Amino acid sequence: MNRISIITICFNNLTDVIDTCLSVDIQSQKPFEHLLIDGSSDSVINEHFKNTPQPAYRRWISEKDEGISDAFNKGVRNANGDILVMLNSGDAFYSENALAIVKAAFENENTLQWVHGKYELHRGHTWIIIGKPFEKSKAYRGMRSICHQTMFVKKTLYDKYGLYDKALKISMDYDFLLRIVNERFKFIETPLVKFAPSGISSRSYLLSLKEIKNSYQKYNGKSVLLEIWQLRLKLLHYLLNT
Repeated sequence: MNRISIITICFNNLTDVIDTCLSVDIQSQKPFEHLLIDGSSDSVINEHFKNTPQPAYRRWISEKDEGISDAFNKGVRNANGDILVMLNSGDAFYSENALAIVKAAFENENTLQWVHGKYELHRGHTWIIIGKPFEKSKAYRGMRSICHQTMFVKKTLYDKYGLYDKALKISMDYDFLLRIVNERFKFIETPLVKFAPSGISSRSYLLSLKEIKNSYQKYNGKSVLLEIWQLRLKLLHYLLNT
């Protein structure tokens, strides 16, 4: 079966959660379930969903977590669908047909284990559509061509390769991607998601590069291409921030 579970993690951001839920609820192909993993420090999100009508497919868990990876993992463990997608609070599906497009892709090719697609990104003062097929040979570049919000993954891959690494603060999605690179996937040319990335601090950016390097070397060993690529990114980062 190809039942889709959407996992949305959230923290003290009710308005963003509501926006994401609206984009789920207008889908022509309804999800099997929509799980909200609420790690908020207050009860605002929990109270809202307890006191407003919600579709039968929506469930929420409101309890403290140990960070993003732990919240993702909680969603995976509690999901009952066959295909999982991490749609963060504040993100939205690009169109009302996004889930229908994904479901059709899995049904047309029953050996697919995961898919990803194009996405609309807010950059500068405009929205642009980007994304291209993931290339294993360029995995050392990190998540340069792939957006984890567009990754729909068979739950069996989590059973096979494990959950997100709780030791990672930023690049847990990249670490998981490196584990499933040899599984059959498909790139969907249609935009699936739209999102406005939050600004990343200089410290966080450099931490993400460190995590990417460590994960890549863990699975692939040392790489000259990785060293050159990261040196280029660091130089560009310093030039733009000095």
